[in-house]
Amino acid sequence: MRRISQSGILFLFVAGANFGINIIKGNLSTAILFNKFHLSDPYAVMQMFFAGYIPATEIIIGAAVILLFYSVTGGRIFCSWVCPLNIITDFASYIRKITGIQPVFKTKSMSKNIRYYVVGLGLFLSFISGIAAFELINPISILFRAVIFGTVFGISIVLTVFLFDIFIAEHGWCGHICPVGAFYAFTGKYRLLKVFHTKENCTLCMKCKKVCPEIQVLDTIGKKSGNIKSSECTDCGRCIDVCDDNALKFNFKIK
Repeated sequence: MRRISQSGILFLFVAGANFGINIIKGNLSTAILFNKFHLSDPYAVMQMFFAGYIPATEIIIGAAVILLFYSVTGGRIFCSWVCPLNIITDFASYIRKITGIQPVFKTKSMSKNIRYYVVGLGLFLSFISGIAAFELINPISILFRAVIFGTVFGISIVLTVFLFDIFIAEHGWCGHICPVGAFYAFTGKYRLLKVFHTKENCTLCMKCKKVCPEIQVLDTIGKKSGNIKSSECTDCGRCIDVCDDNALKFNFKIK
């Protein structure tokens, strides 16, 4: 389902750029829906502000719409259901699995706070340089442009992320560095879509923790029933897929 979502969104952008199907045009940084509504990446717009630029009103409104959508629905659902780079990093994880390659750093050995520092660093560099600093090397945007417009400029950055995830750090980019995912984690604390854990059904097989890219969010497994509240959860559903005890499910609920 995640691959269908990621590929489908990518196809709509390709169709808009190359086949005249005017559903959505642009990229994940800034886009136009139905030739009328602007959608913008909130973190990219924040970088523009820090760089000293005041974006057009429609760009600011578009960023507010996207921020509200992800904040209310799923926070880091962007990472696992929209972002095309997730396909690359998941493939790196698959390569590690079938080859037995052991990265230098395991998930537990790296701080999850690094990505939040990168958020601040991107804004600081934008402020002192006068440009949206992270957007120059953003592998998400680079991969998107490569697929939509057939460009190869900067594709080496995407390859670097791929090799980094295989050899250096397990879930390195998405789980520890990406500032876009960190930004949505900031804003997703009160999201409506969460994974719900039923303690009574859990047999402590821990299959969920073996597949979770953000293992720290499953700290309540086997301890108590309730929603996985951490905003760092990507709602990818891996844990639900592997749970044979029906102890995990998606929960979409307004208090």
